[in-house]
Amino acid sequence: MKILIVEDEPKTASYLHRGLIEQGYAVDIAANGHDGRHMALEYDYDVIVLDIMLPGIDGLSILRELRTVKQTPVIMLTARDRIDDRVLGLQAGADDYLVKPFSFHELLARLQALTRRGRNSPVSQLRIGDLEIDLFARKAWRGGQRLDLTAKEFALLAALARRQGDILSKTVIAELVWDVNFDSDANVVEVAVRRLRGKLDDPFKQKLLHTIRGMGYVLELRNGGD
Repeated sequence: MKILIVEDEPKTASYLHRGLIEQGYAVDIAANGHDGRHMALEYDYDVIVLDIMLPGIDGLSILRELRTVKQTPVIMLTARDRIDDRVLGLQAGADDYLVKPFSFHELLARLQALTRRGRNSPVSQLRIGDLEIDLFARKAWRGGQRLDLTAKEFALLAALARRQGDILSKTVIAELVWDVNFDSDANVVEVAVRRLRGKLDDPFKQKLLHTIRGMGYVLELRNGGD
């Protein structure tokens, strides 16, 4: 997926760029309205994340012009938590709206909602090989044996299981499980993964939780793998 971020705050732009790149997205950055307008009109993107307050040309003006020629999904960003701003953005053609500060995980969820339409409502039971997870009861079993997990260990397992087969970076895991941002010490994720692996994989021959060097972790059943 290719995403354009039009954001003039360097810290916010860097925050989004790093997180989305780690998730495997292709990301372009425009730091002002003029560049954002040019890139949005001249190139094709799957989603545009567009700030309202921009130097040069404001985000609403860019959106209105974009809607005359393209229907690229747009998520509007603003630091102003005012109802009229939201209404103006939606009336101009925005598909979604986020008020700063926002959770990176929430942005990911909204990106996925815009690009993966037609999904059914979330399931309550997950199964990966001989691993069974009851998301509502917050219990897990492997080979019929109940796993004695702490609340954080279950949250980590559930986050990985909901996205089985997808590589999750430490940044995203921290956001999902601890609700913390990029400034947090990634060592807490490594420790939690190690403890979960001790209960989930160590007692069993077939391993489910895998480390992808330089990228993150993935929960999946591998034929003949480690």
